[in-house]
This record gives sequence, C-alpha cells and structure tokens, in this order.
Amino acid sequence: MKAWHFSENAYHYLPPRETYDSIRVTLPNRIYDPEKGAALYDRFLDEWLVAEEEGMGIMLNEHHQTATCVDPAAPLMLAALARLTKHARLLILGNPIANRRQPVRVAEEMAMIDILSRGRLECGFVRGVPYEISAANSNPVRSNERHWEALDLIIKAWTTHDGPFSHEGRFFHHRMINIWPRPYQQPHPPIWISTTSPSGAARVGTRGYVQATFLTGFDGTRAVFDAYRRGWRGAGLGEHVPAHRLAYSALVYTADNEAAAKAGAEKLLWYVTSNKVPRHFANPPGYVPTSANLAMLRGAEHPLSAFARGASVEAAIEGGFMFAGTPDQVLRQIRKLYSHVGGFGHLLIMGQAGFLEHDETVAGIRHFARHVYPALQEEFPDTALTFDAPAAQRVGVGVA
Repeated sequence: MKAWHFSENAYHYLPPRETYDSIRVTLPNRIYDPEKGAALYDRFLDEWLVAEEEGMGIMLNEHHQTATCVDPAAPLMLAALARLTKHARLLILGNPIANRRQPVRVAEEMAMIDILSRGRLECGFVRGVPYEISAANSNPVRSNERHWEALDLIIKAWTTHDGPFSHEGRFFHHRMINIWPRPYQQPHPPIWISTTSPSGAARVGTRGYVQATFLTGFDGTRAVFDAYRRGWRGAGLGEHVPAHRLAYSALVYTADNEAAAKAGAEKLLWYVTSNKVPRHFANPPGYVPTSANLAMLRGAEHPLSAFARGASVEAAIEGGFMFAGTPDQVLRQIRKLYSHVGGFGHLLIMGQAGFLEHDETVAGIRHFARHVYPALQEEFPDTALTFDAPAAQRVGVGVA
C-alpha cells in the first residue's frame, strides 16, 4: 500500500460560523489576510517535505473561491514541489477539466511538471465539485461530457509526436495541437480519476485509470469500488483488479497515546464541520442525474452529510471517514475498512486541516510513517489483487 500526505491548504482564520451564509463562493475575501496566508503556504510546503523525508507520497488538489482550500492553481503549487522535492511521487487530484476552457493548456502544464520532476507526476483529473459551478461560470448539465472529451484530448496531446493534429469536438475546438514539451513518462503519466458515485466509478473502471474516492465510509466506498471492478471486468481488463488501481482518502491522525491522538483528530474534523454551504451551491440544477435528485427527495444522502450533523472523532472512526489513535489502533481501523471494501492500494491521508498546528501535523506524519506505514506496506503489497467485498470478507483481510 502507498500512503500520500494530503493538505487542502485551508485558511482557518475565519469569523464565527453564524456570521456568514457560506464558506464557499460568497465569503468576502476581505477576511483573508495575505501575511497569514503567506505563512500558511510556507508551512504547508514544509509539511509536504517532511512527508517526503518519511518516505510518503505527496498529494494536493485545487478548489476555487473557498477558505477550505486556498490553492486555486494547483499546477503552480505542484511546480514548486517538483523543484523542492527529490524523490517523492507527486499526485495532483486534480485538474477540474470540465470547468477549464483550454484542455491543451492543461496538457502542456502537466507535461512541463513531469519534466521538472523527472517523471514523478501522478496526474489526476476531476469533474469539479458542485460548489464551483458558479465560481467557474460553468454549465452543470454537460459537465460529465466536457470532462471526458477534455481528458481524451489531453491524452492525445501527450501521445501524438509527429506534428500538429486538429480536434473538432462537441465542446472543444483546436486547429493545431503539438505540445512542447512532451511528458517525461511514456506514453504519459499515470492517470487518476476521483468520483464518489458508483456510476462514475464504473466508467473509470472501463478505462483502467486509478480510481480514488473521498470520505465515502464503509458502504459508500464498497459501492464505488465494486462498480469500478464491474467496469474493469466488463471492458475485458481481467478478472481481478490490482490493488494499486484503487485509492481511498480519509482523515488520519496517529500519536503515541490515545489522548494526543484524539486531540489531533478533533482538530482535523474542522474539514467536515466548517463546510457550511447552502443548497443552491451544493446541488445546482443539472449537476446530478434526475434519479439522484429523486433519491434525495426520498431521504437518501451522502454518508458524510449524515455524519457531519453529529460529527465526533468516535463517529468518524465508526463510519470509516477517519483513522485515529495509537499506531496499533490506526492499523486495525485500516484493516477493517480494507476488508469491508475488498482491498485498495493507496491511502490518501488528509493529515492537516483547520486548527491542527505545524508541530502537531509533523508529529502525525512521523508517527504514521514510522509506526503504521511499514506494516501496511508489508501486509498489503502493491501486487495484491482486489476482490468483491463479500469475497474479501470471507477470505480475511490479507487479499493477495
């Protein structure tokens, strides 16, 4: 199993929650203090470098017009990390290409970062969260179609080496595409896609890209991974899915005693409890299928939404959204989810959020890397194959 340190670069110096309607889109940027923001960027970069020192991968993402993630241009941060780091794999998860006007520019940026890092890029693509439809001035109705057309165009730009080609698609039109530089890795960097829905995961499975899901808990993650496996098999890619094609993201905090672990974990919960967003931003018309809206009207909701109303460390661990405690406790919690979902090969660790200070973040990274990570690497090798969850539960945790 591969572990990645992840931070959303949040700006947590905010007024009382009751004084604003939404932490996303409309929160006035007069609240942002550039001096404090500059110091936060310095510490986040330092924390990623600590993760590299401890043998972990580095992950970052991008969001817009929000205090929850003050990284609106992840390629810029990734370029800095490509030069500052020496050996860590660099995962961007990801580029919100459904909201971008120029996919060829994305192909150029990612190829350049792959060259700067000498082939250490793991390139993730996302549709983009619903909160950012307004911020991107984008149409939610066709965002899925835009996403896949943009991705196919990017891959063709990476892999065409004999001079210009043209693209006349439904959403994008380019007469002369011939990117310089081309990627360091051939035929192109590994591709990741994130989705929290089974329908989206099934489509990713047919392509064989790495599937990542975020904070979907026990049953939500199993549904996503099982759908990916069905897509994989239906496309004729094999009976069993290699573990390194599946990734799960959770809040993680490890310490040498339960009290310190709980204190750190409670600060991480800011990521869940701070996400105050009105319905018209959370579910813009056309973003999800009609069937999904009907299900919501009948009471269905994302597992994280139900948890957020009564968020606690204990409830987060119970739901599979968080792994927290001593090294032995964290290892047992990861094993439990691994068995329930049928296995996975990447753990994307949100190890910093909200009011977790720099020294606390570094302590959490080091405790995990030194006392949990070696056991995960030994117990769940990259060569492991993943099975449907019920079969995995029958044969036990160690699926290989």
